[in-house]
Amino acid sequence: MPVQVRTTALLCAVILPTATACGSDAPATEPTAAPTTMSATLPPATTPPGTVPTVDPYAGMPLIDHVGWTEAVDGPRLLVYPTQAGRHTTFPGTDERAWQEVIAQSPDADTPGMRDQFVCHWAWARLVQPDKPSWNLEPWRPAVGYQATVEARCNPGGPER
Repeated sequence: MPVQVRTTALLCAVILPTATACGSDAPATEPTAAPTTMSATLPPATTPPGTVPTVDPYAGMPLIDHVGWTEAVDGPRLLVYPTQAGRHTTFPGTDERAWQEVIAQSPDADTPGMRDQFVCHWAWARLVQPDKPSWNLEPWRPAVGYQATVEARCNPGGPER
């Protein structure tokens, strides 16, 4: 079993039973409003849950709807709004494809800490709070590596305020 798959399985077993959404104090089951900018109909799921698809059902579809900078108490924050395709895809490599869409829309987001925060949200926030309207990335957070970012619930350096 590849290391990444083993690590993901271990994190699922350890973190998911007690986790809330990355950066949120709300319970994982608390519904939130979904973005309304995506109107395309998604193809039906053809891959059984828990298996890796062999064909990307969302190929050619955008995974990130839009991004936008805002100023928060601690400093700047990039709000990343995934599309419905971005919320549902499980195809290998889509995390990198989605990250490339983010930096195409906001090139100044391309820093190691921001990428780790994004991948953490991609891997975990989609599972824990799938309808969270935006994933919030902050450039002022320390770049501590992916594993430590996950351990900090996607928010190294302190909770989201």
